[in-house]
Amino acid sequence: MKTMSLVFVLLCLCTLSFSEALNGGFSVEIIHRDSSKSPFYSSTETPFQRVANAMCRSLNCVNHFNQSRVPPNTPKTTVVPDQGEYLVKYSVGTPPFNAYGFLSTGTNLIWLQCQPCKKCFPQPTPLFDSSKSTTYRTFPCASNTCKSVSGTFCSHVPDKHCEYYINYMDGTLSQGELSEETLSLSSTNGNEIKFPGTLIGCGRYNTIGSLRANSGIVGLARGPGSLINQLGPSIGGKFSYCLVPALSKSNSTSKLNFGDAAVVSGAGTVSTPLFSRNGDPLYYLRLEALSVGGKRIQYGSAVGGSGNMAIDSGTILSVLPNDVYSKLEAAVAKSVRMVRSRDPNKVLSLCYEGLVDKLDTPVITAHFSGADVPLDAVNTFVQVGYNVVCLAFVPSQNGPVLGNLAQQNILVGYDLQKNTVSFRKTDCTLQ
Repeated sequence: MKTMSLVFVLLCLCTLSFSEALNGGFSVEIIHRDSSKSPFYSSTETPFQRVANAMCRSLNCVNHFNQSRVPPNTPKTTVVPDQGEYLVKYSVGTPPFNAYGFLSTGTNLIWLQCQPCKKCFPQPTPLFDSSKSTTYRTFPCASNTCKSVSGTFCSHVPDKHCEYYINYMDGTLSQGELSEETLSLSSTNGNEIKFPGTLIGCGRYNTIGSLRANSGIVGLARGPGSLINQLGPSIGGKFSYCLVPALSKSNSTSKLNFGDAAVVSGAGTVSTPLFSRNGDPLYYLRLEALSVGGKRIQYGSAVGGSGNMAIDSGTILSVLPNDVYSKLEAAVAKSVRMVRSRDPNKVLSLCYEGLVDKLDTPVITAHFSGADVPLDAVNTFVQVGYNVVCLAFVPSQNGPVLGNLAQQNILVGYDLQKNTVSFRKTDCTLQ
């Protein structure tokens, strides 16, 4: 195998050529896991069962990983808070093999289940057979690439290739070969864009947490193995998404944008600094306060201007510290003149009789550093049952997290060169 320095040079040359070919960026379709277009769609589930399952995934309502199942001397790389609710379709290998991966802004790697497999969990789509691809390559343990990716280690087989290990709080894990392969994305304009030499994790030993039907992850975090980092100069560190409300009756799908197509601008756009923490793959914002009408609820747990709230596309609910949540709930309850009800799932505490699209509720504004983001009823309440809606925030010692419900019908753009996140209210069904 060629030296890793040469591999990196070739990767850079390939990426630079893409910057000319992409002509202003590109967009791909992303699918909610409960959409009829998703391979995980269940026609027997009611909309309210899907909401209940999503809330359970959001709160990690399953047992944490049993450490006794971890192979000895394996690096323990744990990712939180969730694996994802939105899927992207892509292809790997030569000839191309179609795959689906859940998008995760908290994961630094692209991984999928692979044949031959020592232990794989059932998935509704076929597994990638790396032995049938002419462009599949593994990395030696001593390579710079192996050393640069978190959670890698040396295999115990004679060829001593680089392996990765990643596990999630719900018990899902993936272990296998760190490899390079041709990855292709289908843009919304009909073009197929190929990225040779993409780092992927080829999972040979995988387990799944309950209620987490899965097929693999497409990481959007900052690390060297994430899709965003690997696209590099070709997208200028820019990506954005516009999430269609999950329970929308529209057939529209959400969009994930890259490069110049990901720039969020125009009337109503606000921007806030983006923060990172050492060793933490999540993206952080600084939340200064929340307001309900004229009632301002200060949030002062962050110090030194650091980020204090993770922004996550893979968690439906938003999470707040116990004291902040209590004040928010009290302010909303004081403002809403509706008949109280109860969450049939016994997860959310402030509920009313009604429908989300007909609620008369105050706007909840999230005051980030330099950016006030108004959240409408579609962002702050969730339909949990027939004629039952609940405030879609939960108290926890962990977090806080801005979940994907709070981001729906908002164009959310990340600029990793400027270290900012921008927001603009948008009807995502029209994007």
